[in-house]
Amino acid sequence: MSEKATFGAGCFWGVEATLREIPGVLDAASGYMGGSLDNPTYKDVCTDQTGHAEVVQVEFDPAKVSYDQLLEAFWGLHDPTQLNRQGPDFGTQYRSAIFFHSPEQEQKARIAKERLQQSGRFSRPIATQIVPAATFWRAEEYHQRYLEKRGLRHCHI
Repeated sequence: MSEKATFGAGCFWGVEATLREIPGVLDAASGYMGGSLDNPTYKDVCTDQTGHAEVVQVEFDPAKVSYDQLLEAFWGLHDPTQLNRQGPDFGTQYRSAIFFHSPEQEQKARIAKERLQQSGRFSRPIATQIVPAATFWRAEEYHQRYLEKRGLRHCHI
């Protein structure tokens, strides 16, 4: 039986492409979560007024990849100390966030965040939110597999 994991780590294009490549990940979809507007569009989310984050929702086989392994990938995909920005992108839609789908995911995310903070890898506090998953709004089709469709591996060259 598959499980879901949802992460916000800045622009969803590169996050989706990287998570999709992990063995045991069955699917990864770009979308929006955590805001107040039903069925938001990219244009809506980009106003920074809806409260949504750009996220990637992963469906995974826990017999092949653990949630802890997905968390490790998440931490490595972005700078979790940046508040409401990643690289050139800024606004609450680019916040670092883990949207948990179960009490077990919440516990693992909190432990991983604390362990990473204590590791000394970052000199600033980790700004990643750990919050309950809400409705996942799938992004428009042109955002799905965005980099793959364009023959790109990274967003920023």
